[in-house]
Amino acid sequence: MPALTHTALAFDGGQYENVPADLRNCFKSVIAPNGVPCCDISDGHRTLYDFREGAYWVPIEGKWIAVPERAIIRDRGNPVGEAVVWYVHHRGSIVISCFVPADAV
Repeated sequence: MPALTHTALAFDGGQYENVPADLRNCFKSVIAPNGVPCCDISDGHRTLYDFREGAYWVPIEGKWIAVPERAIIRDRGNPVGEAVVWYVHHRGSIVISCFVPADAV
């Protein structure tokens, strides 16, 4: 399955000035279940995803990675209707900090 990722709204360094304020505010307020704000550390990326082995999987930089349970946000809704993942590079690894499935309610 091809990895299609596009930047979604997240960290706002002025790059989202033409995005409606309500959508921008929605993504800026996303907080991981562990209390860490998703947008404070990285941009979100619209993404494909799969559900297998009891977990969500997302393609990041050409590799499918399991989304840790601590990163899954199910109670915020999803105004773009596509899955969004936030991740960072840390000590040579990709760390997923937040994930909102396309059907989050």
